[in-house]
Amino acid sequence: MTTEATKSTQVHPNGITALPTTESAPGQTIPEQANPEQTTPEVAPVMRKRDPRVLALQRFAMSISAFTILGHVFFGFEQAPITPIVCLLVGYASAIGFEALDAWAYERQPEYAGGARTLGVFLLPAHIGALACAMLLYGNSSLWPYLFAVVVGNASKYVVRLRIKGRLRHVLNPSNTGIAVTLVLFDWVGISPPYHFTNWLHGTLSWLIPLGILMLGTMLNAGLTKKIPLIAAWVGGFVLQALVRWLVLDHALVGALLPMTGVAFILFTNYMITDPGSTPTARRGQVVFGLTAAAVYGVLVSLGIVFGLFFALVITCLLRGGVLLVARARGRVPA
Repeated sequence: MTTEATKSTQVHPNGITALPTTESAPGQTIPEQANPEQTTPEVAPVMRKRDPRVLALQRFAMSISAFTILGHVFFGFEQAPITPIVCLLVGYASAIGFEALDAWAYERQPEYAGGARTLGVFLLPAHIGALACAMLLYGNSSLWPYLFAVVVGNASKYVVRLRIKGRLRHVLNPSNTGIAVTLVLFDWVGISPPYHFTNWLHGTLSWLIPLGILMLGTMLNAGLTKKIPLIAAWVGGFVLQALVRWLVLDHALVGALLPMTGVAFILFTNYMITDPGSTPTARRGQVVFGLTAAAVYGVLVSLGIVFGLFFALVITCLLRGGVLLVARARGRVPA
């Protein structure tokens, strides 16, 4: 049976505090209503932590864009000014096209779907790769080699992949692969000459600009990509292979070390070989990757193969993919 006391008592939505009503049992004291501000705990606003990978891509995209503009206006880049613009357009279109085709084949939502911000983040790698191809290749007066390299680079992300921890991940460095394939197929296409990056600079500026690029790239890799072990191993391995060639093959030591003094080597070290998508994340893996790339470069140069930097990176990425494939077959890497 329901008593008068239970009839006259209501419960606050929090399930704890009793609220008074107009009726109460004789001799019963109506409890004082609690202050909602005292009973409701304050919830601190949750700050969304930004993805370090996205931050790194944004910084690299901004830096390579600024360097491209300065290069064509002040530094003396020898490609036509229309080259980076067309490469960007083709890069965006091919990246979206390949992703749409892959999403259709696997019956999934495209990664660029979800609004303007999602599309912008998706296009960041294509932006960086397109400008890298436009900057590092030299195709004389023809635009087709640049565009071919851009398309091949974007396609390589879908052609050579491994399933790791449930996700398909690309093995090759996209822009480096596009450049390497272009150099192999078109023997009349070359790499931008060494003076290309500081062609119009003289005096102090001719070494301040490379120093600035080195400092900026090192800060980005130290703070965002965490690839300093890879960079240290690559640079140390490069010096080591030069010493081995000097001692064993009687190569000129100064000539073997000379590539390290150029802007192209700085760009390759800080912006190409450190690609987060195609390099290890663990410190030990980064060291092995950097030393392997340097060793492969030394072998290629000893065999008289030109453009060794780009070919060495392709071979190293393929070797890493083979190691991952064997490890997955043995159950050491989650499929």
